[in-house]
Amino acid sequence: MKYLVVSDLHGSSYYANKLKDIYNKENPDNIILLGDLYYHGPRNPLTKEYNPMEVSDILNSFKDIILCTRGNCDADVDEMISEFKFEDYIRISISNNNFFFTHGHKYNIDNIPENTDVLVYGHFHTGFIKRQNGVLCINSGSIALPKDNTKNSYLIIDEKEIVLKDVDGNKIDNILYK
Repeated sequence: MKYLVVSDLHGSSYYANKLKDIYNKENPDNIILLGDLYYHGPRNPLTKEYNPMEVSDILNSFKDIILCTRGNCDADVDEMISEFKFEDYIRISISNNNFFFTHGHKYNIDNIPENTDVLVYGHFHTGFIKRQNGVLCINSGSIALPKDNTKNSYLIIDEKEIVLKDVDGNKIDNILYK
């Protein structure tokens, strides 16, 4: 299985269209969205080509392969325009590793859930790969609103490797985790 992981679109139709390009290039089996899909949030500027309804149309076109976690900016109305379900978190076993996917505002490198080998989240808009107390902690960064001089980014996860990439597909960092 190959997973494309994206976080923090914040209503950017520009980066939702980039997601379509990334999907076509990477050809994943599933897309995991880590929340904050439509609303930009009161502390963030408007994203490039801010258009939440167009973002929902693009994401709904992938509804059969989307797994999605709820972000701190996601509301009930966001689920109403989405043809896929929002979860608080997603647990998946990949190569006998317990992966925990979440937005990051509750669980993150400073609050790691039990029985987790690999924690994957967004929320902070800064992509990285680190180890903390024996757990691999991965932040996908933000595809639309990166912070702290990081790049617009996403993750590719397969059976042996996690790769952090910029939106042009260039590798930022990677780790073999088997």
